[in-house]
Amino acid sequence: MTNALQQLIREHLDRKGWSYGDVARRGGIPRSTVHHLATTERVVRMPQATTLEGLAKGLELPLEAIRRAAAEACGIHVYDTSPAAEPNGTADPDVALLIASVQKLSADDRRHVTALVESLLDRSSGPAKPARPARPAGPAGPTGEK
Repeated sequence: MTNALQQLIREHLDRKGWSYGDVARRGGIPRSTVHHLATTERVVRMPQATTLEGLAKGLELPLEAIRRAAAEACGIHVYDTSPAAEPNGTADPDVALLIASVQKLSADDRRHVTALVESLLDRSSGPAKPARPARPAGPAGPTGEK
């Protein structure tokens, strides 16, 4: 079964009559990288930005098309953050910032963010959990003043 990136690369190579080497030379990336992305069924992690840029240049396709296909090949859901995609016609800048920033995080930080998101999703979709009782303020009051 081919993934989205494989399909995009293979279709474009067939249409243009190009080889992996042709794409590699045009994009300034190794031929082995083009071959790997075109033949690997399961892409384990998102390719580096420079690889995607080179592939887009080499295939003469928009970077966004390559980025979306690569994300889909990795099992990453790509959200359309354009204003037309939002119900009220305006893009949510928080969503755009989160999506754009996640690749800049370290692997450890991404695991923390993933755990936080999963926790928030579980909390919002699961049965209502009782709220934690507030800590008593004690005799000094909530700010510590008497």
